[in-house]
Amino acid sequence: MDSARKPGAFFFFVTACCTAAALAAAPVGYDISVRIDPATRELNGAATIIVPPEKSAEIVLAQRFEVERLLVDGAAAAAPRIANGLSIWRLAAAITPRTIDIRWRGRLDALDATLDHRQTLAAASPVTGAEGTFLPAAGAWFPQAGGLMPGYRVSIDLPHGQRGIVPGRLVEESETEGRYRARFEFPHPAQGIDLMAGPYRVETRAIKTSNGKSVVLRTYFHPRIAELAAGYLDSVKDYIDLYDKWIGEYPYTEFSIVSSPTPTGFGMPTLTYLGIDVLRLPFIRATSLGHEILHNWWGNGVYPDYARGNWSEGLTTFMADYAYKERESNGAARAMRLEWLRDFAAVPVGQDRPLAEFTSRTHGTSQIVGYNKAAMTFLMLRDLIGRDAFDAGIKRFWRDYRFKTAAWSALQKSFETESKRDLSDFFAQWLTRQGAPALQIESADAEGGQVSVKLAQDKPAYRLHVPLALRGERGSDVRHADLDKESGTFTFKADARPAEVALDPEFRLFRRLGVDEAPPILRQVMIDPSMVTVLVGTSGAALEAARQLATKLQDEPPRYRAEDERLNGVPLLVIGIDDEVERWLKSRGFPARPDALSKGSAVAWTASLPLGQSIAVVSARDAESLAALVRPLPHYGRRSFVVFDGAKAIEMGVWPARAQVWRPMGEK
Repeated sequence: MDSARKPGAFFFFVTACCTAAALAAAPVGYDISVRIDPATRELNGAATIIVPPEKSAEIVLAQRFEVERLLVDGAAAAAPRIANGLSIWRLAAAITPRTIDIRWRGRLDALDATLDHRQTLAAASPVTGAEGTFLPAAGAWFPQAGGLMPGYRVSIDLPHGQRGIVPGRLVEESETEGRYRARFEFPHPAQGIDLMAGPYRVETRAIKTSNGKSVVLRTYFHPRIAELAAGYLDSVKDYIDLYDKWIGEYPYTEFSIVSSPTPTGFGMPTLTYLGIDVLRLPFIRATSLGHEILHNWWGNGVYPDYARGNWSEGLTTFMADYAYKERESNGAARAMRLEWLRDFAAVPVGQDRPLAEFTSRTHGTSQIVGYNKAAMTFLMLRDLIGRDAFDAGIKRFWRDYRFKTAAWSALQKSFETESKRDLSDFFAQWLTRQGAPALQIESADAEGGQVSVKLAQDKPAYRLHVPLALRGERGSDVRHADLDKESGTFTFKADARPAEVALDPEFRLFRRLGVDEAPPILRQVMIDPSMVTVLVGTSGAALEAARQLATKLQDEPPRYRAEDERLNGVPLLVIGIDDEVERWLKSRGFPARPDALSKGSAVAWTASLPLGQSIAVVSARDAESLAALVRPLPHYGRRSFVVFDGAKAIEMGVWPARAQVWRPMGEK
């Protein structure tokens, strides 16, 4: 799921100051009224914006909109300049506050409910239709000035049968003369305004949090999923209580879940916007919902300093997705850690960026760094300083930076204060270095009640707290080696001679897995820019389906090669019809389809080739079966194989991994 709103290519920021008497009732810098008619796709807007004294500003609005009036302190503004699809008005600083009055109108794009998740994330255009309206801040649907806005009021006017919402407190609503009207206020700093509307049925519930605060919960659901409302409201209360106790008081007066006709997954202050089909999934209440609610603390309650890196996605992943696995079982948590490390193993060396450079998810590699690596960094930090100090650091960070912008350095300071430790080396290596350490046991021996283990890592060396499991007849005893050089030998006392020594068998250290620890997965196809695609024996409808699938599976445009070309030493994606794929693999001496994967209308699997590169094969019964994979298969990147019956996955899994083990009295 993509969560808290982010800057950069996708989102503009807005700023203003509340100093004018007209807006003195609340600390609100923007007063916006918008009327939307989904049938005609017409939008009409009006806004009053206050620019504080001695502040210059650039007001921007999407060029698609016609400005009917723009007055600055009652005088007509000069014509805008046009750049990158935006109309831009430059306002010089003034001694006194400046009042901007603007009216605009225009036609929105038609809602396209056929978009997949990746296309929805990339889209920034404001859209509308009978099934839903979505006006993202990135679409510059209202006039914005650069910076962080301190608050706003928004009034929404919609036809009968439609309901609308923006992040904030619902102040009033009514339905008269065939129109629905609602007014929202948001008195805190904000990163923009997103507006959602649709033919919603609204369910409301008032609760008291664990801290005694009154909060109103709502669902804005399409009629066909309205029966899910009660269960979702139950779950929201549970999550708010969880984080109220863990972090501090929930920062807002309400929270809403809003359904979308497209496969969205957005978190915003006071609400989350999730696709109808997403909300129907039985596991969403136990996973992604909590992630989105937690973003009201991290990302929408404390704002990342994006110029120095976005910590909010990693901290949210650690305290939501991973925390739920820890509550489920040790095995479930270990499996998630292994998934994170497998994902990183799929990233070609040198293709990732340092964690401090992550701002938002743009492709698979950025997610692996900004979500997974960041979450594991918090795990390693907790292992280093202890759970009590970690939780105290979280509470301190919230107290000190609520509704403020904070960088990674602010987190470091909070954890240092509570742990009474200097964490500069820890944060420096995990935030500023690209890649990950590659560790191995060079040798191990046991003699006279002592076990000696020699560890090695690539240079330049990381400072690592390496878990080692000494395994024997009496069980497993975990010790730690503090390795800060390229190699080192560590000696431990042992009550009995261990049969073997295992390196980080619980996968608690972020590192590049060895070959045996990281069997190939489909994600390698998706993120490796050197991947070569071969379409085997396809023509007509099958060729068209194969090309669509190749495009959907890869972050970069496919690099096609003819099936008779020499393909030595390159990673491969092979797509085709069953008999032709089998013939082609045999002619090249490549691994055949595993016997266990013989059923189904289509199969995707991975293997390792003799020179160490990976191959992913997609083999289907016919053109129709191949076309059925275009939408579902890209969602199975963490699997080594998937078997399909039509568009439904009926079997999936990951090839077995072998832990890195040294047997002191035998062979590795």
